[in-house]
Amino acid sequence: MIASVLLEIKAKNVDKTFDYNIPEFLKSIIKVGMRVLVPFGARELEGYVIKIKETNDIEIELKEILKNVDDEVILNEELLAIGKYIQENMLVSLSSAYSTMLPSALKAHKKTQISRKYESYLSLKIPYEQAYALCKNEVQKQIIEMFQDGLLISKKEAQEISSSAIKTLIKNDILQEEKEESYRYQVKEFLRDDKKNLNEEQSNALEKIKNAFGKSKTILLRGVTGSGKTEVYMQCIEEMQKQGKQALVLVPEISLTPQFIRNFARRFGDNIAVLHSGLSDGEKYDEWRKIMRNEISIVIGARSAIFAPLINIGIIIIDECHSDSYKQENRPKYHAQDIALFRANYHKCPLILGSATPSLEAFSRAKKGVFELIELNHRVNQNPLPEVTIVDMAKEVKKHHFIISELLEMKIADRLNKKEQIMILLNRRGHSTTINCSSCGFTYKCPYCDITLTFHKSTKNLRCHYCGYTKFLDDVCPNCHEDALNYYGLGTEKLESALKEKFPNARMIRMDTDTTNKKGALEKIEEEFRDHHYDIVIGTQMISKGHDYPNVTLVGIVNADITLNIPDFRSGEKTFALLYQASGRAGRGSLKGEVVIETFNPDNHILNCVKDQDFLRFYEYEMNIRKTLKYPPFYYLAHLVIKSKSYENAKTEATKVASFLKRKLSKTSIVLGPTTANMFRINNVYHFEIMIKYRFDDFLKSALKELDELFLLNRQVDLDIDISY
Repeated sequence: MIASVLLEIKAKNVDKTFDYNIPEFLKSIIKVGMRVLVPFGARELEGYVIKIKETNDIEIELKEILKNVDDEVILNEELLAIGKYIQENMLVSLSSAYSTMLPSALKAHKKTQISRKYESYLSLKIPYEQAYALCKNEVQKQIIEMFQDGLLISKKEAQEISSSAIKTLIKNDILQEEKEESYRYQVKEFLRDDKKNLNEEQSNALEKIKNAFGKSKTILLRGVTGSGKTEVYMQCIEEMQKQGKQALVLVPEISLTPQFIRNFARRFGDNIAVLHSGLSDGEKYDEWRKIMRNEISIVIGARSAIFAPLINIGIIIIDECHSDSYKQENRPKYHAQDIALFRANYHKCPLILGSATPSLEAFSRAKKGVFELIELNHRVNQNPLPEVTIVDMAKEVKKHHFIISELLEMKIADRLNKKEQIMILLNRRGHSTTINCSSCGFTYKCPYCDITLTFHKSTKNLRCHYCGYTKFLDDVCPNCHEDALNYYGLGTEKLESALKEKFPNARMIRMDTDTTNKKGALEKIEEEFRDHHYDIVIGTQMISKGHDYPNVTLVGIVNADITLNIPDFRSGEKTFALLYQASGRAGRGSLKGEVVIETFNPDNHILNCVKDQDFLRFYEYEMNIRKTLKYPPFYYLAHLVIKSKSYENAKTEATKVASFLKRKLSKTSIVLGPTTANMFRINNVYHFEIMIKYRFDDFLKSALKELDELFLLNRQVDLDIDISY
């Protein structure tokens, strides 16, 4: 028997399988989807068994597989198919597709040695009465009495009485030690929570989704913030479990995962596996195997959880489906929703896309009937949506209110007096975004990227948020040595300092990537804020989505213009979603909510749509712009980035790529560029970009494949292709 093995070889132009004989001692063990160790030249490499056949296609002497790396299949039939789908549609090698799908401990090219964790237990080796009679002293008797009911006892628990006595009892064949595998990550135990009574809108939504069970159907569940989408999800899953099926639930980022896990654990106990980047490699390894062994029926996780090796999926749910975080930024540039559609078709199950602010593409498909549209237009507690006020910061600056407006300051003080909680959103971390010298004009910039360094006061570090370069801030200008440094721009750290000055007795916590980068920090902040250990939480966009704090009655949005000014055709959509979602954190309990939005553009149409909580008006407004400018959903986009350490090489190759595309593509497709990218230089690599707008172009994929293959041999210039931009 012969195995075709896919190896992960660093050479860019090698993406194929190599045949190896399966030795006699492995014939009953080796299966398609396993990892194996094989000789390759002078090296020994790991690879995935992609195919097993009886004979070789070519008359050539084959080397033998050395050993199996796994005892079980890690790439089942469906995952193998997903890898090929990614290879074909994202224009990447098959090995990199599988590498993206698997946790580090199971990748073929990683030499990550993760051992399995075991717990030691003790049991009686002889009958209880006989064991008790053989005890030499009272300590031994006390230990043996623990086994009166014939149970396994934790060795750790028994050792609390006497380790030496246990050793003696094992040595004398009275006790025996057994080991059982345990998992590193354990879902916390919560008081179980019965399902809630649904209102009329939720009940209608549940019935419509139940009607889609067993069908490959995509449903857009658009519900205002606080409308009870999560309860609908859980009752759908309960119904699905009655049919013996599994559920896959995605959340946009790990900031929402603790809340989701808590809600689901109260309903479903520990019948849950969790997959996200906040877990250690060992924890991901355990969770993956727990899923492979079919020990749980619900998987909750961020983007990469879409590859969870479930074998009997009955429903897939993508919460906050509009979020950018579902798109992988590095190759392969997959979108979790595309993989979810593939899996929903494979399992013939419904895919639920939930959001208060769905993307324009998703909502337009729902309006056309491609997706089924279900709407929840009211909050479950029948409270109105929060009242939103827009403050003109141009007027506030004249009154010397530079960061916090007079209105927001007044409302914060009012909520503090009432013992209510406040959330303040500023979508920029750090202290100051620009530091320059008023004496000589020097500005701190990243030496590797075209960007100013952000100052982080807590560590007194200047940091590049693109390449990670860090520099300690001197007290004087490094150029003229004058004490004349000025701090401009506003980040969450500086905002926190300003609020502490104004409200010294308020208990505050900051929630951004700087304060939540340690394991467990995010969950700790969330729990403490929920239990009212803090009055104010200040954070970036991670506080805007999905969080449910009943005592939050005021949301302040500082510098709301940040995302409006991003040079991106989706900037309006992103701004609306961020501000609408953040506004929705207020008034989710029994108390009325209020929102204050600070801006220098008070007449902006998008901000006023947020003020009126009017998604449909925003949708119509933005769709008119998209149609005029030929952007999605009216046109598809493909985005190409040409990168090189040499400016001239990048520019030359970008010009060649644009000419090639204009020759190869149909006349209806529009090729824009090349132009310098928004971030032109990152980590000393120059970036040029080309945009393709197309509707139906039969030549597009073949042209992009041809380009991709040409650049596989180019060691000086890289080409990044994103077909679903």
